[in-house]
Amino acid sequence: MTEKLDLDHLRQWVGRTSEASDIVTAQLVKGLRATLFQEIGEPKAGDAAPFTVHWCLAQPVFPMSMLGPDGHPTRGGFLPPVPLPRRMWAGGEFEIIDALRVGDEAKRTSRIADVTVKTGSTGTLCFVAVEHLVTTARGIAIRERQDIVYREMGGSQPAAPAKAAPSPRLAQHRETHMADPVLLFRYSALTFNGHRIHYDRDYVTRVEGYPSLIFHGPLQAAFIVELAARLRGGKPPRRFSYRGVQPLFEGSEFSVNANDNGGAMELWTANSEGQPTMKGTATW
Repeated sequence: MTEKLDLDHLRQWVGRTSEASDIVTAQLVKGLRATLFQEIGEPKAGDAAPFTVHWCLAQPVFPMSMLGPDGHPTRGGFLPPVPLPRRMWAGGEFEIIDALRVGDEAKRTSRIADVTVKTGSTGTLCFVAVEHLVTTARGIAIRERQDIVYREMGGSQPAAPAKAAPSPRLAQHRETHMADPVLLFRYSALTFNGHRIHYDRDYVTRVEGYPSLIFHGPLQAAFIVELAARLRGGKPPRRFSYRGVQPLFEGSEFSVNANDNGGAMELWTANSEGQPTMKGTATW
């Protein structure tokens, strides 16, 4: 039984801040390049890192005794103690001002921007918006907002879309990869993400009721950002917004797609049936 959600209490976390710093190492860049199916190479100081490397930096580290049953830290601390049991990265947006490079010492200042509650087809949803500012010795590198959603456990098929899935879309640019457990494990390791939905099949199927391991939202976003930059001659988008529309599961092929109209670029990942799982928009 989930305890009562007290929005007034949770909103006391709005305005809380946190700071952390980390170094963009060559080893981290090699690991992330490999996970994103890029040429690994031998990155040297000053070389460009993948454009979402900041998601791998300065991740919170807690002792095992402070982890909850889902592998996340127990509720409270910097993030508000939302009592709903399911937690996912719903989407967000960021602005790339100065891409990070090997050797950079990056400082991240984070702030709880908002806490809201909505009612959806699956029950109560609590959204926590977190703002981040990433800086280096050169100045501001990235401004970002992340949207985290907390949900109830629900029924035996929590991932089913509320409406019939749309027909597969046609893409001007498309690449495909396999969503296998090793890919998900590698990204969890790079981001020090203990969330069991990404690697523990017994947990995700028996406790949370999903059909299989769940593909990370930020990993999907990383694939579409890199495709967008590649299609524009290696230049990353100035602004990128994205949102998850339904879970992507391991065990089958997935695609990374783009339609470029010369202004904003429409991007999405899709499952093996061609149904979008995450949508994004990039502008330069």
